[in-house]
Formats: sequence, structure tokens, C-alpha cells
Amino acid sequence: MDNINATADVDANAQIGTGTLIWHLAQVREDAVVGANCVIGRGAYIGPGVRVGNNCKIQNHALVYEPAVLGHGVFVGPAVVFTNDTYPRAVNPDGSLKNAEDWNPVGVEVSEGAAIGARAVCIAPVRIGAWATVAAGAVVTRDVPAYAVVAGVPARQVGWVGPAGHPLVPGSSDGEWTCPLTGALFRVHDGALAPISEHVSDPAALTFGD
Repeated sequence: MDNINATADVDANAQIGTGTLIWHLAQVREDAVVGANCVIGRGAYIGPGVRVGNNCKIQNHALVYEPAVLGHGVFVGPAVVFTNDTYPRAVNPDGSLKNAEDWNPVGVEVSEGAAIGARAVCIAPVRIGAWATVAAGAVVTRDVPAYAVVAGVPARQVGWVGPAGHPLVPGSSDGEWTCPLTGALFRVHDGALAPISEHVSDPAALTFGD
């Protein structure tokens, strides 16, 4: 395919959507499913069976280990790591080398529109909510709510963000937040943020890529 660089290693059993670009030295393993109009950067790794939605950007040297699932429109920054082993060891207690039958992989799930900053590490099992933002260098050890901004080691929530990617600012009423770029309105209820403008998607309706 013209959209796959000659140095990329794409398994014959991987499914690649129309218009997706795969750059130098990237690897897409067997049974991975990558949606349409994605960009897989130089040296990125997509593990066996990983599912990536449409219109995603996975930047240079990101490591997306199975069984990760990315929804539509997800951004994964340079050198991000999605882990998949809760109790990592190279060997069993008897000293024998571990194989595929000796551990159970767990995955990172990223909902539609979320962004993971450069060199962040997401420790599976964990779920990143729709339109959330993980700051560069953060280490995510627990689920991230939709629209939340998290930062630090371990990551903690430091604010709210809208689909435009800009931090939300307090609105005119208690519990209301506003996007300074689009004017979209949101409200916090029971610790969760939800849109109250008609043109903003409800994260409950967002699904992972097919």
C-alpha cells in the first residue's frame, strides 16, 4: 500500500483502514485493527489484537501493548507507553522463563477524543474517559473521568477540558464550566462533568473503534 512506508512492519493479518498512514519503522502486529484516516508515527508499536478507532494519531515511538482499545479520534503522544502486565516478571518463581501461558495481559482503554501527552505512562488496567487529557510525563494509575485533565506522578486531576482541548473556565453559575474557545457549556454533577450545550457530544454515547 502507498500509505505504508517500506520500512514499516505490518503483519498480513492486521486490518488497516482506508487512508491510514504508517511511517518509518512502525510495527503493527497480527490481528490488530486500525481504523480509517489514522497516522501511525515512526517507530510506533501496535500489539497483537489492539483495536484503534478512526482518525487517531499515534505519534513516534509510542508503545501500545495488547489488549489496548482506542476509540475514535484519540491522540497518543510521542513515546507514550500503555502497559499490559500487572505483576511483571521475566521468570516464574522456579526461575523458568515466563511464556504466554504464565500471565494474563490487561489493557488500557481510551475513549473517544482523549489525548495522552508525550512520555506519559498508562498502567493497565485503566480507562481514560472521553475527551480527557493526560499531561506529558504523567503516570496514570487509576481511571480518568471524561473531560478531566490529569498530571503528575501518580496522575491527579488538575482541571477540566472540552473537546477543543482548551482548559475549561468557571461559568456564571456554581458547577458550570465554559470552553473559552467554543463557548460550549458543561456542568459538574456528583463529581462528573457533562455537556449542557446541544453541539457537544455526551460521553455516555461514545464507543470504542470497531
